[in-house]
Amino acid sequence: MKDRVTEFHGIHNFRDYGGYAARDGARLRSGVLYRSGQHVDATDADLERLATILIATIIDLRGNSERAQYPCARPAGFAAEVLFSDGETATQHNAPHVEAAREVKTAAEAHAAMVNLYGQMPFRPMLIATFRLYFSALADRDGGSLLHCLAGKDRTGVGAAILHALMGVHADDIMADYLLTNIAGNIERRIAAGAATVRSNFGPEMSDDAIRTLMSVDAAYLDRAFDAICASHGSVRDYAREILLVDDAMLSRIEARLLE
Repeated sequence: MKDRVTEFHGIHNFRDYGGYAARDGARLRSGVLYRSGQHVDATDADLERLATILIATIIDLRGNSERAQYPCARPAGFAAEVLFSDGETATQHNAPHVEAAREVKTAAEAHAAMVNLYGQMPFRPMLIATFRLYFSALADRDGGSLLHCLAGKDRTGVGAAILHALMGVHADDIMADYLLTNIAGNIERRIAAGAATVRSNFGPEMSDDAIRTLMSVDAAYLDRAFDAICASHGSVRDYAREILLVDDAMLSRIEARLLE
């Protein structure tokens, strides 16, 4: 799994989420589906390396406030189209893990807050709007794509997992890809960066274990998102059809571009 990860100094959680076995003996293509956190701290060396990865479209799941506070650095000659929704994809004008930190002091409280948050995330209007851009891009745009948010683990994790489910990736592989966040790249540097943001918003009294819980992922989080989707719509496929507007024709176009 760690072979999927491209290590950068200032870009966290960058990896290929293609290559998995899909339905009917097909396989998701490698080298066209990438995911990561934000790029505001990218070094010059990071940007030079990023420029060698063929990315035509970037889907930015962050809200306006996050993009203004953490503008992504771009390599020289940057030509990818960046897609995003005009609004906030999380409440409190923060990333979900920062939002969940409100009134949290212990790891147990942080875990409960994240589980609750994941039950809400698939139904947030501006995040839905950006997921629609994501699936439309996968259906109709040539070249590789990069899906990212602030930490590259919550909104990005849910979006990637929905795509995997629609492509018929096995549930075990969906979860393994999601949990790869916990071992991808320099974990301590990523957690330290997240801790600075969380503590600047909510004070120093939060425990280190609570910070680590907020900056990691857990199977219970993604399970809660899928449980909420299925409770509301019956299946991930019906949710995608009814909420994300991925009709059968769009799904067929995505399959044609991504499956081999």
